[in-house]
Amino acid sequence: MGVFKTIALNVDALIGPGVMLLYPLYASMRAIESPSPLDDQQWLTYWVLYSLITLFELSFNKVLAWFPLWPYLKLVCCLWLVLPIFNGAAYIYENHVRKYVRIGGYVSADYSTEQRRVMQMLSLDARKAVERYIELYGAEAFERVVRAAEKEAMKH
Repeated sequence: MGVFKTIALNVDALIGPGVMLLYPLYASMRAIESPSPLDDQQWLTYWVLYSLITLFELSFNKVLAWFPLWPYLKLVCCLWLVLPIFNGAAYIYENHVRKYVRIGGYVSADYSTEQRRVMQMLSLDARKAVERYIELYGAEAFERVVRAAEKEAMKH
C-alpha cells in the first residue's frame, strides 16, 4: 500500500515532465514539418500559455507553497492544453486570444451573429474557403447553405 500512496502523492512529478515538456516538444517538431497551420497554432499557443503558467508559478512561489493541490491543478491544466482530445491551447486561442491579436481576422463583424457562430466552428482552411465562397456568391448564398446544412443535420 505504501508504493501506491507514494505514486499517488508524486504523480505530478512522474507524469508532469512528459505531459508538459516531452510530448509538446515532439508535437511541436511534427507541427513544424506539417503543411497545416492549425497544429502550429495549437503548439505555439501551448508554449505561450505554458510560459505564462511557469512565470506565474515563479512569481507566486511563496503563496503557491500554501496550496498543496497546486502541482495537481497545474498538471490537469496542462493535460487539458496538450491532449489532442481537448486541444485546450487551440480553444483558448480561438475563443479568447484571436479577437485581440488578429489583424484582418477571418470572422468579420460584417457577418450576422449566426454566420459568425458558424465561421468560428470551422478550421482555418475552411474559413478561407467560406470567405472565398461569400466573396463570389454573397452572404445570402452562405446563409442558404447554412440553413440547408441545418435542415440536413435535423434529419439525422
